[in-house]
Amino acid sequence: MNRILVTGGAGFIGSNLCERLLKDKNNYVVALDNLYTGRLSNLAECMKSDRFEFIEGDVQDFHDIPCDQIYNAACPASPPAYQKSPTNTTKTCIFGMINMLELANKYNATVMQFSTSEVYGDPEVHPQVESYRGCVNCTGIRSCYDEGKRCAESLCFDYNREFGTKIKVIRIFNTYGPKMDPEDGRVVSNFIIQALRGEPITVYGDGTQTRSFQYVDDLVEGIIRMMNDTPEEFTGPINLGNPGEFTMLELADLVLKMTGSKSELIYKPLPADDPTRRKADISLAKEKLNGWEPRIALREGLERSIAYFREII
Repeated sequence: MNRILVTGGAGFIGSNLCERLLKDKNNYVVALDNLYTGRLSNLAECMKSDRFEFIEGDVQDFHDIPCDQIYNAACPASPPAYQKSPTNTTKTCIFGMINMLELANKYNATVMQFSTSEVYGDPEVHPQVESYRGCVNCTGIRSCYDEGKRCAESLCFDYNREFGTKIKVIRIFNTYGPKMDPEDGRVVSNFIIQALRGEPITVYGDGTQTRSFQYVDDLVEGIIRMMNDTPEEFTGPINLGNPGEFTMLELADLVLKMTGSKSELIYKPLPADDPTRRKADISLAKEKLNGWEPRIALREGLERSIAYFREII
């Protein structure tokens, strides 16, 4: 039996990953989450399995959990959540990473760090490739997350070089889909919820800033291939995202059309250090992950997400 630990397992991506891992009858999955942003309801299906265990706990504390693989997804990922307590966000990134690396060393496990496209900051290189070192404001209001994730990556590679720790590092671009918290403040969920409720849709800045939106099933497929289908010496970092690039206004227009909403757009100032352009270069992922690339287009993914949010609200 392959024992797998998923930190942040009750979160949006973590819970989708847990469900997918349990489809393999050879996997025993332990989800660790302090429920700061995670929700137990996300794990309702997983709880039905006798090969699943939930532990309420914080990655800032060391948990001695025997495991063969570790997926470290623990960290609030939306700006309102990680800016609520920026020092806690930084501690989660750094202390959590150290604890997972030490755990990996103890059990000779492979640890995968869920890093982020935010390590590129407001990029001067477009699209973003893994070799680009980024343009990050290390003292800004987003730095607790951006720099926390950058430091976590640094720890991974230092442990690998110094102790031989088995690591994998992925950089996740904007991801959306079922199990998102409707109140977490990310743009796709914001637009859909506001449209369904008939509330004004909030656009920050002039709406011309871009993102590449990845449906969660595509991400999970890439995650599993990175862990299981790449040789030990291939550590990453590797981008996992959808290279389709859309402006906020294009996204808002599509959500309005698909929901049939009559919501109007309202404009607010662009938050400090909010990136103006973001697009994943996934050439390396396509090469290393057996031809992996996103299969679900934005319209199809939004259709599934709208159906999910209609049900829960």
